[in-house]
Amino acid sequence: MKIGLTYDLRSWYLDRGYSMEDTAEFDKQDTVDALAGAIRNMGFETELIGNCFQLIDALSAGKKWDLVFNIAEGLYGDGRESVVPAILDQYRIPYVFSGPVIMGISLNKHLTRLIVAAADVPVSPGMLISDSGDIDKCNLIYPLFIKPVSEGTGKGITEKNLVHSEKELQEMAGYLLSRFNQPAIAEEYLPGREFTVGITGSGDEAIAIGGMEIECRDNLPYSVEFKENYQEFCKYRPLEGEFTEECKTVALKAWRALGGVDAGRVDVKADRNGRICFIEVNPLAGLHPVHSDLPILANMAGIKYQDLIERIVESALKRYQITR
Repeated sequence: MKIGLTYDLRSWYLDRGYSMEDTAEFDKQDTVDALAGAIRNMGFETELIGNCFQLIDALSAGKKWDLVFNIAEGLYGDGRESVVPAILDQYRIPYVFSGPVIMGISLNKHLTRLIVAAADVPVSPGMLISDSGDIDKCNLIYPLFIKPVSEGTGKGITEKNLVHSEKELQEMAGYLLSRFNQPAIAEEYLPGREFTVGITGSGDEAIAIGGMEIECRDNLPYSVEFKENYQEFCKYRPLEGEFTEECKTVALKAWRALGGVDAGRVDVKADRNGRICFIEVNPLAGLHPVHSDLPILANMAGIKYQDLIERIVESALKRYQITR
């Protein structure tokens, strides 16, 4: 059985003039190598396909795979994570992780909030800001946290995203709307402890494998700079103690409401009353064996990288009813 790998290699884009910020979500070669090695250890043949442009070229040349392990983030638009799954759907090629609808919804923090809130998952009160006029309708309680509605990996996040007045909200909203050319979402700030929970499996068979608490230096937000240099700026601790079951319950309920498959992460945080609230979901979680959150928290829970990748692949094979 041959498994192809789709991914966005940071160096490929940097060589073509894209910036470090443009490629912040993209993978390095060691991630691809580690993933391919783990899949080969399962007894599968692997083929490195590359990004969506390279995938299109390969398909045009008549190439086929029994399964594609997709970690391609995409480059442009709020449907960028949906591009590779949508292409593979048209060729009826099975793939790992969620399909284009779930990827598109999960990237949009506003739509995600609407779905999980409808499933009775606790969320902090918030609002979508598409232009400066929307701020006049704001009746949220300050302080607020404002961020781009469809960015990931902490892009657009600094200490200035925490605003304490309408004036600060106007200034930060104006900056984000202009800088990222998309709406922003403002939420009542959650001052409590922050956790990320790892999920493997799909539907009723999904389980929370563990989690970790994220504590950033000086209580600053978890930005792209901090994620890139987490060993310097952040402390990671295994999820344990009083919040464990509540974090896992909220994360699983959100995962199932959104229809996530195979594996992913759900970020949660405590409000001022100690209630765990959903922040966002990542159905296309990073898989660097050392630096990515999902493998880190899995390792804290006693699940080695090889075992994690095997769980993901086996979940996809089961969904598609593919026998080895």
